[in-house]
Amino acid sequence: MFMFEREHGIIVACDVENIEKLRYLVEKTYGIEGIVGYKIGANLALQYGLKKIMEEIDFSLPVIYDHQKAGTDIPYIAEKFALACKSAGIKGVIIFPQAGPESEKAFIDELMKQELIPMVGGEMTHACYLAEDGGFLLDSAPARIYEIAARKGVEYFILPGNKEEAIKRYHLLLTGLINEPKYCMPGIGRQGGEIRKTFAILRGYPAYAIVGSSIYKSKDMTEAAKNFAKEAMEFE
Repeated sequence: MFMFEREHGIIVACDVENIEKLRYLVEKTYGIEGIVGYKIGANLALQYGLKKIMEEIDFSLPVIYDHQKAGTDIPYIAEKFALACKSAGIKGVIIFPQAGPESEKAFIDELMKQELIPMVGGEMTHACYLAEDGGFLLDSAPARIYEIAARKGVEYFILPGNKEEAIKRYHLLLTGLINEPKYCMPGIGRQGGEIRKTFAILRGYPAYAIVGSSIYKSKDMTEAAKNFAKEAMEFE
Protein backbone atom coordinates (compact mmCIF):
# COMPACT_ATOMS: atom_id res chain seq x y z
CA MET A 1 0.00 0.00 0.00
CA PHE A 2 1.47 3.33 -1.04
CA MET A 3 0.68 6.39 1.03
CA PHE A 4 2.38 8.85 -1.31
CA GLU A 5 2.14 9.51 -5.05
CA ARG A 6 5.92 9.25 -5.53
CA GLU A 7 8.49 6.69 -4.45
CA HIS A 8 10.90 9.41 -3.29
CA GLY A 9 10.21 12.77 -1.73
CA ILE A 10 10.06 15.06 1.26
CA ILE A 11 7.72 14.92 4.23
CA VAL A 12 7.60 18.34 5.88
CA ALA A 13 7.80 18.08 9.67
CA CYS A 14 5.53 20.85 10.97
CA ASP A 15 7.08 21.36 14.40
CA VAL A 16 6.18 25.05 14.52
CA GLU A 17 4.86 26.92 17.54
CA ASN A 18 1.28 27.69 16.56
CA ILE A 19 -1.43 27.15 13.97
CA GLU A 20 -0.75 30.46 12.23
CA LYS A 21 2.83 29.42 11.53
CA LEU A 22 1.59 26.01 10.47
CA ARG A 23 -0.78 27.59 7.94
CA TYR A 24 2.05 29.77 6.61
CA LEU A 25 4.40 26.77 6.30
CA VAL A 26 1.83 24.77 4.34
CA GLU A 27 1.13 27.76 2.06
CA LYS A 28 4.83 28.19 1.32
CA THR A 29 5.43 24.51 0.54
CA TYR A 30 2.14 23.59 -1.12
CA GLY A 31 2.36 22.43 -4.72
CA ILE A 32 6.12 21.92 -4.81
CA GLU A 33 6.98 18.84 -6.84
CA GLY A 34 8.54 16.26 -4.55
CA ILE A 35 6.79 17.39 -1.37
CA VAL A 36 4.69 14.30 -0.65
CA GLY A 37 3.18 14.88 2.80
CA TYR A 38 3.18 16.66 6.15
CA LYS A 39 3.93 15.46 9.66
CA ILE A 40 2.09 16.92 12.64
CA GLY A 41 3.55 16.45 16.12
CA ALA A 42 2.11 16.23 19.61
CA ASN A 43 2.88 19.85 20.56
CA LEU A 44 0.44 21.29 18.02
CA ALA A 45 -2.07 18.54 18.75
CA LEU A 46 -1.98 19.37 22.47
CA GLN A 47 -2.52 23.08 21.82
CA TYR A 48 -5.33 22.91 19.28
CA GLY A 49 -6.57 19.35 19.02
CA LEU A 50 -5.68 17.14 16.10
CA LYS A 51 -9.17 17.24 14.62
CA LYS A 52 -9.29 21.05 14.66
CA ILE A 53 -5.93 21.27 12.91
CA MET A 54 -7.12 18.93 10.18
CA GLU A 55 -10.34 20.92 9.78
CA GLU A 56 -8.66 24.34 9.62
CA ILE A 57 -5.63 23.58 7.44
CA ASP A 58 -6.01 22.43 3.84
CA PHE A 59 -2.98 20.16 3.53
CA SER A 60 -4.09 18.57 0.23
CA LEU A 61 -1.50 15.86 0.84
CA PRO A 62 -1.34 12.89 3.24
CA VAL A 63 -0.84 13.91 6.87
CA ILE A 64 1.11 11.79 9.33
CA TYR A 65 0.64 12.10 13.08
CA ASP A 66 3.70 11.71 15.30
CA HIS A 67 2.59 11.44 18.92
CA GLN A 68 6.18 11.52 20.29
CA LYS A 69 6.22 8.60 20.95
CA ALA A 70 3.06 6.57 20.44
CA GLY A 71 3.01 2.86 21.12
CA THR A 72 4.56 3.16 24.56
CA ASP A 73 1.32 2.70 26.49
CA ILE A 74 -0.47 -0.48 27.56
CA PRO A 75 -2.12 -2.51 24.78
CA TYR A 76 -5.62 -1.54 26.00
CA ILE A 77 -5.05 2.10 25.01
CA ALA A 78 -4.28 1.24 21.38
CA GLU A 79 -7.92 1.09 20.25
CA LYS A 80 -8.78 4.52 21.71
CA PHE A 81 -5.65 6.05 20.21
CA ALA A 82 -6.37 4.62 16.76
CA LEU A 83 -10.00 5.80 16.87
CA ALA A 84 -8.89 9.34 17.77
CA CYS A 85 -6.46 9.44 14.86
CA LYS A 86 -9.08 8.08 12.48
CA SER A 87 -11.64 10.62 13.65
CA ALA A 88 -9.21 13.47 12.97
CA GLY A 89 -8.66 12.40 9.37
CA ILE A 90 -5.04 11.34 9.67
CA LYS A 91 -3.55 9.04 7.02
CA GLY A 92 -0.45 7.60 8.70
CA VAL A 93 0.66 7.29 12.33
CA ILE A 94 4.21 7.03 13.62
CA ILE A 95 4.80 4.73 16.58
CA PHE A 96 7.96 3.91 18.51
CA PRO A 97 6.72 0.90 20.52
CA GLN A 98 9.28 0.91 23.31
CA ALA A 99 6.82 -0.58 25.81
CA GLY A 100 7.31 -4.11 24.51
CA PRO A 101 6.04 -6.54 21.88
CA GLU A 102 2.45 -6.85 23.14
CA SER A 103 1.95 -3.10 23.00
CA GLU A 104 3.58 -2.97 19.57
CA LYS A 105 1.27 -5.65 18.20
CA ALA A 106 -1.81 -4.03 19.70
CA PHE A 107 -1.06 -0.58 18.29
CA ILE A 108 -0.30 -1.98 14.84
CA ASP A 109 -3.48 -4.07 14.85
CA GLU A 110 -5.72 -1.22 15.95
CA LEU A 111 -4.26 1.26 13.48
CA MET A 112 -4.75 -1.22 10.65
CA LYS A 113 -8.27 -1.95 11.84
CA GLN A 114 -9.05 1.75 11.37
CA GLU A 115 -7.45 1.67 7.89
CA LEU A 116 -4.60 3.89 9.06
CA ILE A 117 -1.03 3.25 7.97
CA PRO A 118 1.30 2.35 10.85
CA MET A 119 4.83 3.70 10.46
CA VAL A 120 7.12 1.95 12.90
CA GLY A 121 10.33 3.37 14.32
CA GLY A 122 12.94 1.56 16.37
CA GLU A 123 16.02 3.76 16.60
CA MET A 124 15.92 7.53 17.02
CA THR A 125 18.30 10.15 15.65
CA HIS A 126 19.84 11.53 18.84
CA ALA A 127 22.86 10.36 20.84
CA CYS A 128 22.62 8.24 24.02
CA TYR A 129 19.62 6.27 22.76
CA LEU A 130 20.92 2.69 22.78
CA ALA A 131 22.79 1.11 25.70
CA GLU A 132 26.06 0.97 23.76
CA ASP A 133 25.95 4.77 23.54
CA GLY A 134 24.89 5.32 27.15
CA GLY A 135 21.16 5.05 26.59
CA PHE A 136 18.41 3.00 28.23
CA LEU A 137 17.40 0.65 25.41
CA LEU A 138 19.05 -2.68 24.64
CA ASP A 139 21.14 -2.52 21.49
CA SER A 140 19.03 -5.32 20.01
CA ALA A 141 15.70 -3.59 20.70
CA PRO A 142 15.26 -1.68 17.40
CA ALA A 143 15.87 -4.79 15.30
CA ARG A 144 13.25 -6.69 17.33
CA ILE A 145 10.80 -3.82 16.90
CA TYR A 146 11.32 -3.72 13.14
CA GLU A 147 11.08 -7.50 12.81
CA ILE A 148 7.80 -7.71 14.72
CA ALA A 149 6.37 -4.88 12.63
CA ALA A 150 7.41 -6.54 9.36
CA ARG A 151 5.83 -9.83 10.40
CA LYS A 152 2.61 -7.94 11.26
CA GLY A 153 2.41 -6.58 7.72
CA VAL A 154 3.83 -3.10 8.30
CA GLU A 155 5.37 -1.55 5.17
CA TYR A 156 6.59 1.85 6.39
CA PHE A 157 9.57 2.11 8.71
CA ILE A 158 11.15 5.11 10.43
CA LEU A 159 14.96 5.01 10.28
CA PRO A 160 17.46 7.55 11.71
CA GLY A 161 18.53 9.50 8.63
CA ASN A 162 21.73 10.73 10.26
CA LYS A 163 23.06 7.24 11.13
CA GLU A 164 24.24 5.60 7.94
CA GLU A 165 25.46 2.36 9.51
CA ALA A 166 22.13 1.91 11.28
CA ILE A 167 20.29 2.45 7.99
CA LYS A 168 22.41 -0.22 6.30
CA ARG A 169 21.83 -2.66 9.17
CA TYR A 170 18.06 -2.27 9.34
CA HIS A 171 17.68 -2.21 5.56
CA LEU A 172 19.45 -5.56 5.35
CA LEU A 173 17.17 -6.94 8.05
CA LEU A 174 13.94 -5.69 6.52
CA THR A 175 14.66 -6.69 2.94
CA GLY A 176 15.13 -10.20 4.26
CA LEU A 177 11.64 -10.12 5.76
CA ILE A 178 9.40 -8.32 3.24
CA ASN A 179 9.54 -7.54 -0.47
CA GLU A 180 9.43 -3.76 -0.49
CA PRO A 181 9.97 -1.91 2.78
CA LYS A 182 9.38 1.82 2.53
CA TYR A 183 11.53 4.19 4.56
CA CYS A 184 10.86 7.56 6.16
CA MET A 185 13.85 9.27 7.73
CA PRO A 186 14.11 12.14 10.18
CA GLY A 187 17.57 13.48 10.96
CA ILE A 188 18.04 15.00 7.50
CA GLY A 189 19.34 18.57 7.44
CA ARG A 190 20.23 20.23 10.74
CA GLN A 191 20.84 16.87 12.47
CA GLY A 192 23.50 15.96 9.94
CA GLY A 193 21.80 13.48 7.61
CA GLU A 194 22.15 13.94 3.84
CA ILE A 195 19.56 12.87 1.28
CA ARG A 196 22.04 11.77 -1.35
CA LYS A 197 23.91 9.51 1.07
CA THR A 198 20.91 7.94 2.77
CA PHE A 199 18.85 7.50 -0.39
CA ALA A 200 21.85 5.92 -2.13
CA ILE A 201 21.99 3.25 0.59
CA LEU A 202 18.32 2.50 -0.06
CA ARG A 203 18.49 2.76 -3.84
CA GLY A 204 15.68 0.85 -5.50
CA TYR A 205 13.34 1.21 -2.51
CA PRO A 206 10.85 3.97 -1.68
CA ALA A 207 12.53 6.55 0.55
CA TYR A 208 11.32 9.80 2.08
CA ALA A 209 13.22 12.41 4.05
CA ILE A 210 11.39 13.98 6.99
CA VAL A 211 12.64 17.56 7.08
CA GLY A 212 11.54 20.14 9.62
CA SER A 213 13.59 23.08 10.87
CA SER A 214 15.83 23.12 7.79
CA ILE A 215 12.71 24.24 5.95
CA TYR A 216 10.57 26.16 8.43
CA LYS A 217 13.51 28.04 10.00
CA SER A 218 15.05 28.99 6.67
CA LYS A 219 14.82 32.55 5.32
CA ASP A 220 13.00 31.27 2.25
CA MET A 221 10.85 28.22 3.08
CA THR A 222 9.78 27.68 -0.51
CA GLU A 223 13.32 27.67 -1.86
CA ALA A 224 14.57 25.40 0.91
CA ALA A 225 11.74 22.94 0.30
CA LYS A 226 12.40 22.98 -3.45
CA ASN A 227 16.10 22.22 -2.90
CA PHE A 228 15.40 19.24 -0.65
CA ALA A 229 12.72 17.96 -3.00
CA LYS A 230 15.03 18.25 -6.01
CA GLU A 231 17.62 16.08 -4.26
CA ALA A 232 15.04 13.46 -3.38
CA MET A 233 13.66 13.29 -6.91
CA GLU A 234 17.11 12.52 -8.32
CA PHE A 235 16.45 8.94 -7.18
CA GLU A 236 13.17 8.51 -9.10
